[in-house]
Amino acid sequence: MKILTIALRATFVTLIVTGLVYPLVATGLARVIFPARAGGSLVTDEQGKIVGSELIGQSFSRPDYFQGRPSAAGDKGYDATSSSGSNFGATSAKLRDRVTKDAERLQKENPDAPGPIPAELVTASGSGLDPHLSPAAALWQVPRVARARQVAPERVQALVTDHIEGRDLGFLGEPRVNVLRLNLALDRQFGKPQP
Repeated sequence: MKILTIALRATFVTLIVTGLVYPLVATGLARVIFPARAGGSLVTDEQGKIVGSELIGQSFSRPDYFQGRPSAAGDKGYDATSSSGSNFGATSAKLRDRVTKDAERLQKENPDAPGPIPAELVTASGSGLDPHLSPAAALWQVPRVARARQVAPERVQALVTDHIEGRDLGFLGEPRVNVLRLNLALDRQFGKPQP
């Protein structure tokens, strides 16, 4: 009985410390030190309306916006509650068919794009929610976006260049462009396109 009482007390103390005290302290510190990140890194438009998170990709299919990576998260993609990759192997016929279909669509939508399609525009990320593109993938879409918005490609290219995020701490990761932030910058600089 004595051993059982000690075990129950240890379990209760561990539960309180690791299940309540530690999460509350960590969350409180995060909200004080990194308030935006602790709140979900939410992004707002000019009116202050929340339009998404800089950490979760969204679907942009209109020609006057930059498109992100394909998503395998959920039935229609970009479902934050179903984060996952497609889990199709390199020899999967379904993967090959989807990539081929996406490549044909991208070629048709981007006839003036320079060079081959960047791989990330036809391959989903491991989470299915990657909000970033490489600068090359964003720049590849510039002619389509400029044509759809009826502005000079150089102006759109300059906007992409201004939104390139560098490596974390100067050496971790690769340079990248957040698609949601870039599309919001398009609307700020050139106005929202008509539906």
